[in-house]
Amino acid sequence: MYPIIAVDELVPRVRLYRIHAPRVAQKAAAGQFVILRVDEKGERIPLTIADWDAAEGSVSVVFMEVGTTTTKLARLGVGDSIADFVGPLGNPTEVENFGTVCLMAGGFATATIMPIARAMKAAGNYIITIVGARNKDLLFWQDRLAEVSDELIISTDDGSAGRKGVVTEPIKEKLERGDKIDRVIAIGPSIMMKFSALTTQPYGVKTIVSMNPIMIDGTGMCGCCRVSVAGQTRFACVDGPEFDAHAIDWDSFMSRQRTYIDEEKRSLELCRCPEGPG
Repeated sequence: MYPIIAVDELVPRVRLYRIHAPRVAQKAAAGQFVILRVDEKGERIPLTIADWDAAEGSVSVVFMEVGTTTTKLARLGVGDSIADFVGPLGNPTEVENFGTVCLMAGGFATATIMPIARAMKAAGNYIITIVGARNKDLLFWQDRLAEVSDELIISTDDGSAGRKGVVTEPIKEKLERGDKIDRVIAIGPSIMMKFSALTTQPYGVKTIVSMNPIMIDGTGMCGCCRVSVAGQTRFACVDGPEFDAHAIDWDSFMSRQRTYIDEEKRSLELCRCPEGPG
């Protein structure tokens, strides 16, 4: 069992849990993830490692309460324990001195971008961080990102914080005027990552995305996280989770994500009302 040692509600329905998992904390690196089960009968879900402290033996994960398992997870508090917490899994982010690195986060993917930004900054890169959200109430960790960013750009759909517009607009403007950008890492909802790829592709800027949203098993055995990359089938959990955004078959990927929508809705209804709807 893995005890929860701290809980922080970052914004409505988005929580940070700090978990006591010393072995995971000793090996964790930016870009990796864990697979957890709330209890012995629970499903396995992947969560990206948002932070870790090897001395304390803790690993932090951030999740949004949206489905059955995250709803169950959100019911736990400090002192409660999680049945399984396996990791670190996946390949770490490729970190070196590329020059100018633009990091883009959509929604609560801010938690995923943070350790990558820190590692890229430590490697000597000039860091441009762009964070997008629907409104100001969904933004968090702006102060932490500012500490590891040379430029921090905030965009909201309604203009309630930062500039009004989608998260891809600032990078498009920079590329259009010829600003030098050596690498882009975009993490967030699938549609956001797809359009990030479409934005940078005409300029030939290497763009990396994380395909965590499609993972289940986390060990390459179930095959559910298949991703078509440059015409070849890859597995997000063992070959990734990060891939070249310009080589992904986005239409196929997003179609597969919708396969079990009805079943997921039914599962959530039963989770919220064990006796059944109504």
